[in-house]
Amino acid sequence: MDYKSKLKIINDPIYGFITIPNPFLFKLIEHPYFQRLRRISQMGMSYLVYPGAHHTRFQHALGAMFLMQRAIQVLGMKGVTISEEEEEALCVAILLHDIGHGPFSHAMEHSIVEEVSHEHISLLFMELLNKEFKGRLSLAISIFKNEYDRKFMHQLISGQLDMDRLDYLRRDSFYTGVQEGTVNSQRLITMLNVYDDRLVVEEKGVYSVEKFIIARRFMYWQVYLHKTGIVAERLLMNLLRRAKALSQQGIQLHASTALSFFLKHSISLDKFNSEILNRFSKLDDYDIISAMKSWTAHEDFVLRNLSEMLLNRELLKIKVRETPFSEVQLTEKRESFRKKHQLSMEEASYFVFDGIIENLAYRMDKDAIFLLTKNGKLVDVASASDQLNLKALSKTVVKYYLCYPKPTY
Repeated sequence: MDYKSKLKIINDPIYGFITIPNPFLFKLIEHPYFQRLRRISQMGMSYLVYPGAHHTRFQHALGAMFLMQRAIQVLGMKGVTISEEEEEALCVAILLHDIGHGPFSHAMEHSIVEEVSHEHISLLFMELLNKEFKGRLSLAISIFKNEYDRKFMHQLISGQLDMDRLDYLRRDSFYTGVQEGTVNSQRLITMLNVYDDRLVVEEKGVYSVEKFIIARRFMYWQVYLHKTGIVAERLLMNLLRRAKALSQQGIQLHASTALSFFLKHSISLDKFNSEILNRFSKLDDYDIISAMKSWTAHEDFVLRNLSEMLLNRELLKIKVRETPFSEVQLTEKRESFRKKHQLSMEEASYFVFDGIIENLAYRMDKDAIFLLTKNGKLVDVASASDQLNLKALSKTVVKYYLCYPKPTY
């Protein structure tokens, strides 16, 4: 017996044993493109705030696939017909939904590639794999792009109650230790149904949905939008932007072959051909960490100090408030730092900057969560909730921040 044929069960700390449903999905998991996700952190630089947050996109993708299997089972028992081909396609689509993430998850799409989102790159990977596997991913791609005629299937991949969110909220809560973010994913899944080709929740699941929305709000404020995490993420983006600017001026920087390529070239979506995609597939967190360690000895003040800040967790100070900071405040901070270290204002801007934080727990205007009542009517969960005003959570909360070095720096 082929040794690899035995490797069909994975032990996951969240759900226990995850069974890989068929040999084709196992081949996708074994593929180097997917194995790279073992080296991509799920939560970027959040481990500088929550030391346990070292879990990966690989773990998350497997967890989301597990939840998709459960959702398919539940819907099948409720009379929703899903063919074997559709079942496989749903598992493939959710398994590969994050395959396009770069190092530290979100930092790269705002720094060394030209505003190319990870969703676009995920789709490019799926299309390349589809060629390799002779069209086996065609239906998965159709569902992923929301082109398949059974629209509820796309909602399972990308919607307000999709398997992606149901896994990452629970997983991120587990690894950060933030208990307020814990959601009972499988309880929510047992409440799912399909009505008029729309994914809905049975009326008795209203409190589970409430808990999910509130948990999501907590996780954004306490984890994803934690002010120290914001500083670290922005510093990493600034570091990569600086490295790219220096590389494009002809300055040699120590970096891996893959990272050097993206530092030296401007890559937009229209340039993302199969060759570029293969280069991208060689990039992971270790390229960035290795480069940062080398750059701490570089003569460039900005590159050297940003690298040291991230490696040694000597981060910037951050102020957060509900009104914007004035241009005068920003300029004064930059000017003070510029004079202290004899820098240009452009160089000082890497250390003194402002930004906006937005938190929207639930969108009523797009893909709202509907409850299916016993008499067959659909009701928006925000209207049906009798314990908490979910309408308040459907409003975007905006805050403003200003980052600058501590006086001792």
